[in-house]
Amino acid sequence: MSKEIPDPETISKASDILVYGAKGEEVKFGSLFDQNKTIVVFIRHFFCGSFQAYVSHVSQVPQSALDEAGTKIVVIGCGEWAGIQAYADTTKFSGQIYADPSRKLYHSLGMTIETLATTPSGQQKRSYLTSSFFSNVIQSIWRGPLQHPNLIGKQGNISQLGGEFIFGPGNSCSFASRMQHTEDHVEVADLMAVAGVKYP
Repeated sequence: MSKEIPDPETISKASDILVYGAKGEEVKFGSLFDQNKTIVVFIRHFFCGSFQAYVSHVSQVPQSALDEAGTKIVVIGCGEWAGIQAYADTTKFSGQIYADPSRKLYHSLGMTIETLATTPSGQQKRSYLTSSFFSNVIQSIWRGPLQHPNLIGKQGNISQLGGEFIFGPGNSCSFASRMQHTEDHVEVADLMAVAGVKYP
């Protein structure tokens, strides 16, 4: 189920779901990939340090490589849109970031797991996880509620997991990976390889 490609009906319904931009503007999800192949990274809450680390890695993909592949990257969080700008500043991600506070889009695409579990014992951690669990917690608190107390309660459901999809152009999906625990993002190099983007 974690790698199952959404069927056409599911994609069509998801395309009509509204997400919110950095200024609170409503955008239909389908409009994000109607013209281009689009890598969509669904993150956990906006305060999550390990996800900030992942998006920081994603931000290092050269724009020239994306342009050559006719591809763009979009990040979607489950918090309120008020947290988008702070997230962009923290991760240095210059692409489009949207918010799905109702998590309707998450659920429609099969991201229904809610857990705080980390990498299972005996399983190798992803390469983007360069900090210890304790360091990550401290970093999450510092970059989140301490630096942005006005966003407390707006960061999104802390148990909601995300995933990676490749949509478009049009209502099509060529790749899906739904997270099974909080450290389960697809390696950036692997994701770019599937999307046909040269990296590194």
